Amino acid sequence: MRWKYLIPLAIFLFVCGFLFKGLYLDPREVPSALIDKPAPEYSLPTMDGKTVTKKDLLGKVYLMNVWASWCEACQYEHPYFVKLKNEGVKTLMVGYNYRDKPAAARQWLVALGDPYDVKLVDADGRTAIDFGVYGAPETFVIDKKGIIRHKVVGPVTDEVWNKELKPLLAKLEAE
Repeated sequence: MRWKYLIPLAIFLFVCGFLFKGLYLDPREVPSALIDKPAPEYSLPTMDGKTVTKKDLLGKVYLMNVWASWCEACQYEHPYFVKLKNEGVKTLMVGYNYRDKPAAARQWLVALGDPYDVKLVDADGRTAIDFGVYGAPETFVIDKKGIIRHKVVGPVTDEVWNKELKPLLAKLEAE
């Protein structure tokens, strides 16, 4: 008879354990099922009117930064990418314009600076779904073989650059 009271108590304690563990997780860390897997195949127009595919970028390590002119966090992050480019960072920077109006995106780059070597356009966001994009900004590190090696959800800051991205990029460039 006492067992029927212990079962709900055990379930309650089990759920409390999961909630307690959640207190110590970093909410900025969103796991990606694509880490260490090939980047999805894509063929996207660029702001220059060309088309770029995944195959066009094979053989190069690159940062793919998902951004949009309507994104407030992107406005915070963007000057950092401009600073990196001005400081001579050699890594290929691919700007991935996400669900944006072309005129607004171009105007934004003119006003804030353009750090991107390649500017992809995903107006409807369909390819972003294949990459597992939750929103902007997000930044992917993709190696020479087209494998996604890292994903940053949220703005890239000095701390993120120095602790996560810069060492990884140096390692991948040396391979």
